[in-house]
Amino acid sequence: MDVVELLSKLVSIRSVNDQLRGEKPSREIADFIASTLRGWGIESRIIEVEGYYTVFGEIGEGEPLLMFMAHFDTVPVREEEWSYPPFKLTVVGDRGYGRGAADDKSNVASVMLALRELVQRGGLRGRILFAFTGDEEIGGRRGAGYLAEGLRRRNELPRYMVNADGFGLAVIARRRAAFRAEVSVARRVERVSCVSRERRVFTVDTPVAPTRHAAYFMPGVDRHPLIAASHFLRVNEGLRLLSLSGSFVAPNVVPEKVELEVCREGEGGEELEIDVGLESLIKAVVPLVRAPIPTKLYSDYGVSITPNRYYANGDRHVLTLDIRAFSDRDAVEGVLREVLNNNVEGAELSVGGGTGWLYTPRDARIVKVFTEVLEEVGEKPRVVEGGGASDARWFSPLGVEVVDFGPRGGNIHGADEYVDIPSLRKLPRIYVEVARRLLTP
Repeated sequence: MDVVELLSKLVSIRSVNDQLRGEKPSREIADFIASTLRGWGIESRIIEVEGYYTVFGEIGEGEPLLMFMAHFDTVPVREEEWSYPPFKLTVVGDRGYGRGAADDKSNVASVMLALRELVQRGGLRGRILFAFTGDEEIGGRRGAGYLAEGLRRRNELPRYMVNADGFGLAVIARRRAAFRAEVSVARRVERVSCVSRERRVFTVDTPVAPTRHAAYFMPGVDRHPLIAASHFLRVNEGLRLLSLSGSFVAPNVVPEKVELEVCREGEGGEELEIDVGLESLIKAVVPLVRAPIPTKLYSDYGVSITPNRYYANGDRHVLTLDIRAFSDRDAVEGVLREVLNNNVEGAELSVGGGTGWLYTPRDARIVKVFTEVLEEVGEKPRVVEGGGASDARWFSPLGVEVVDFGPRGGNIHGADEYVDIPSLRKLPRIYVEVARRLLTP
């Protein structure tokens, strides 16, 4: 079985994490990974934490020197936006399309095949731990977080970790912490006189690097439909918000479009109901995404704040913000509260996440080994900061040398997500060579 065939099987197993709609990956994909490994003579066990599954095992003997990790859960899909079936790998030229093709089932397949080759070669000079997790897209607490804490308690943390959840064949040595903030306001209705009504649709635009992943949204380059809608309401005095709808998928997925129904207030018009709570919440989006969150470390990306999900919960309106920063939860919450106090009456705020970040020095041994191997397979080594967060955040703060890595691809978290097949075919070999060198004193 080659890497493309294995990826095809993984993509065909739906493993969506969608908290808004109550969907999580079933045990099916964990069973498939474990049974496939068992067929190659690699034993593992399936760990369940709060209904989320992790495949965990080890090969070799001695101290745990290295750990491979990849996640099999994906963000949701809006199938009407796709040109290809999202749960079937469709290969067109050098691209393989499907949900999870780039993030992160390509890495799951590559690590599995690397483990098979390492076992077949034999002669390992240390123990390699491996884990395939099912909750990375919603924070990783029940997968990577659970494993990190257990290994720490048993004094079995690895010296090195390859978190196979990267992009572009780049060595990712830094990644910001991820926070999720929920802002809610109560429904407050008033009647106004409207002389005209209209609908306005705002769409996402990522002209340089197509993606819907919130962490890669670039202010000044990309257009976020909800930020644009907020600005529209703020600069058009006399317009009142009647309703809001949009293609809201997940907290870390930029919506494809947002639609407003508005009316122009004026005497002698039609009497209409306006929800002042919703209106104030949407108008507050612009100051919220510009909140001056203080940071503790330099980042190439600075601070990213994107408003990606809105929904009504009973008599309250809820807005979810995805925030990426080298900061801590108290600092994030403090600044957001100040913004809300100046813009929204009676708003409630909760902030979660911020567990940690990935920060490995460029001169660390694992970075040097990746650099050597990439040169040998004909790739120019690049050591970069990644825009998104990853499960590395659970291990890097514990002193483990961690890098994130993965194939080339595009449209991560968006429609027609794809992996670059030539780069995918290199991954198993890269992982094998990195492992063999890291296990050599």
